[in-house]
Amino acid sequence: MARRSKQDPYDHLPQEDDAPPAPVPCWLCGRPTGKTIVWHHPVPKSRGGRDVVPMHPICQQTVISNFTNSELQRHGMDVTGLLDNPNVRKFVDWVAKKDPDFTATITKKQR
Repeated sequence: MARRSKQDPYDHLPQEDDAPPAPVPCWLCGRPTGKTIVWHHPVPKSRGGRDVVPMHPICQQTVISNFTNSELQRHGMDVTGLLDNPNVRKFVDWVAKKDPDFTATITKKQR
């Protein structure tokens, strides 16, 4: 068994800053994500969707409460189709002024 040296073998390399990574924008509202990121399937997995996009939990709840899996499959990765829905547009306009980690209860599915 090899002995460990008391010196760091990598101390001659430049140190990287421990800066936090830049926040990624939410797929639905475009605001920077906060501490909690939900990786959402725009096309549901049950409908063959494989791609995932970053979203706020409250944005994902809004999408799920306003669209069926069939409707989400029809829209695919196109977020503008979702934003044409008046309920979603009203939500995005409202949440635009909120903190990235803001959470609230969402109304039940309206089908």
